[in-house]
Amino acid sequence: MSEIADLSTSQLLSLYGDRQLSPVAVTKAALERINTYNNSVNAFAIVDEKTALAEAQASEVRWLNGNPLGLVDGIPFTAKDLLLTKGLPTRRGSKAIIVNQPWEEDAPAVARLREQGAVLLGKTTTSEFGWKGVTESQLTGITRNPWNLNLTPGGSSGGAAVAAALGMGTLHLGTDGGGSSRTPAALTGVFGFKPTFGRVAGYPSAHTGNLFHVGVLVRTVTDAAVALNVIAHPDVRDWYALPDDQQDYTSDLDKGVAGLRIAYSPNFGYAEVDSEVAALVKAAVDVFSKLGAIVEEVDPGFVNPRLIFQTFWQAGASKLLRGFSPEQQAVIEEGLQSIAQIGDRLTLAEYLSAQDAREALARQMQRFHQNYDLLITPTLPVVAFPVGQNRPLSYIDNPQRDWSPFSYPFNLTQQPAASVPCGFTKNGLPVGIQIVAAKYQDLLVLQAAKAYESVSPFIMPLTASN
Repeated sequence: MSEIADLSTSQLLSLYGDRQLSPVAVTKAALERINTYNNSVNAFAIVDEKTALAEAQASEVRWLNGNPLGLVDGIPFTAKDLLLTKGLPTRRGSKAIIVNQPWEEDAPAVARLREQGAVLLGKTTTSEFGWKGVTESQLTGITRNPWNLNLTPGGSSGGAAVAAALGMGTLHLGTDGGGSSRTPAALTGVFGFKPTFGRVAGYPSAHTGNLFHVGVLVRTVTDAAVALNVIAHPDVRDWYALPDDQQDYTSDLDKGVAGLRIAYSPNFGYAEVDSEVAALVKAAVDVFSKLGAIVEEVDPGFVNPRLIFQTFWQAGASKLLRGFSPEQQAVIEEGLQSIAQIGDRLTLAEYLSAQDAREALARQMQRFHQNYDLLITPTLPVVAFPVGQNRPLSYIDNPQRDWSPFSYPFNLTQQPAASVPCGFTKNGLPVGIQIVAAKYQDLLVLQAAKAYESVSPFIMPLTASN
């Protein structure tokens, strides 16, 4: 069972086709992992074992008849509890959500996976409405890092990252409104991909509007590419969805990086980065040079866009809370209420000025990518820190000090970005590099990540010797 739970999507599909393995056995293996580890790590808000086994049995019949439903028939997957799932409540990590209501829709990404036969195991934990970079909420409690249970996996897609790391399912849907997939990917040592905004349709619209990307957290780059082939399609419910480009994200995945122009920015010119993290990132960047890329150390040249990003988050929080009754608002976390109160005081002129500044940043990055195919940075300047706090200890006394400066700029610019595991500190904690490409160049990010993975395979907690 343990070995089955560690198999990739491609391996599983091949074994299904050869009738050497059943979707039922694979689903049982994933559920066994959940039963073994979830009490310790708290990665799931809800597990639907009965429905998952029924879906797996239906998949098994299709494979035995030689008629699989699609590209991921029988592959176990999870959905972050911000994404709608038909038949299961979507509580968004909040006590404010009314559970007793019909749950009759799947979010687009969930729907696409189910249409092609994937087996939904359950919903993974999130911070309340995804508002903070750790996965802790009054509803579901604390989600813990599998490398050290006293530490956070980050957030807000922390449950999905932990599930990926421990083999509790194969494909894991996450969201990223400012780093919410890439942050936990880096802190747990898995691959986290945020596609170009609109490449994966989203519905209903997030309170943060078009900062919000739907992506995946997985154990291998190829798994991410397979998932993108299924979920990267428009949906009539999403006004922002991009046209279908008919891209096969598994094609040319092994193309490599030879000849690519890569900009390496250690700190954007203004961020503080832990020395051990910086050394591991630099070593990873050197790998790209050895693989034939033309690497230049250069900053993208923008001023810290933190205030721009905060304006949109504050306005979004204000909008979100206005949709709840006073009784519902009263049970929402104080930190989110405080952000909403700041958003209440924003003027229209301030919001529109932030929009102008965002557009200027996006134009600057478009020009930057005229000279560089890719940009590589640390995913985070720090490693995992203790649970029970929203920030690393050294950052708590200075709220203006930014512990996640590398992620949210690319939500503002809507570019594709991935966190790729690049090694471990002397204390055995994962570190990630971030690979960014120009808007719409999603495949290029995956190709670069795959090139790195091919010479530096990712290590998961159950197989790590630490």
